[in-house]
Amino acid sequence: MLAAAESQAIGKGGITIVTKKTGVSRPVIRQGLTDLKEPTSLAPGRVRKEDGGRKRAADKDAPLKGDLESLLESTARGDPQAAPRWTCKSVRQLSEELKRVKHQASHQVVADLLRELGYTSQVNRKAREGSKHPDRNAQFEHLNGKVKWSLVRHKPVISVDTTKKKLVADFKNAGRELRPKSQPELVRVHDFVDQDLGRATLYGIYDLGRNSGWVKRRDGSRLQLSSPWKRSVAGGA
Repeated sequence: MLAAAESQAIGKGGITIVTKKTGVSRPVIRQGLTDLKEPTSLAPGRVRKEDGGRKRAADKDAPLKGDLESLLESTARGDPQAAPRWTCKSVRQLSEELKRVKHQASHQVVADLLRELGYTSQVNRKAREGSKHPDRNAQFEHLNGKVKWSLVRHKPVISVDTTKKKLVADFKNAGRELRPKSQPELVRVHDFVDQDLGRATLYGIYDLGRNSGWVKRRDGSRLQLSSPWKRSVAGGA
């Protein structure tokens, strides 16, 4: 109504001028002019008629919300025979899949509906530790005592650390590194095992008494780890 009042004050060509200056569409300004002629059509304290404005997608399309939930359930279930089957939960992909089953829903509409349904974007959280041995702490206390007993007597104590098997090749890894702009390191699209390189089990061996050790690299070479200072058993360093 404000835009309509301004266009009315300008006179001829006022609608075009106000549209260019404010971005308000011409049909909206014309509707505003109609409302100015009938000021009593609005209830006191309101700037829009009752039930005015565009209807929500979920109100116009009742099955929309239910079909969206079924897409999410099939993804969470991981059933390979579920139709449609999903590998990603992005709102844009959900929007495209909804359009395939005759629903008109933009990615923003999908995002709004997901919030209404109580969905949020979350990452995995480590919480399941499995069964605990009742004497777990006693086991480590026993091992720690054996280590100290051996070090005091200058007996060898070897620590071995390893990781799960890693694929060997130019595969994608999480993380970032500094590189020239628009020149990312190119890696393989799929993480299939390279038949020639196979997998590598990375591990390291550390001598606590000598404070030296080495780590096996992916290419099979060893990286020596040593320090000029010796471990102080008495000080517990």
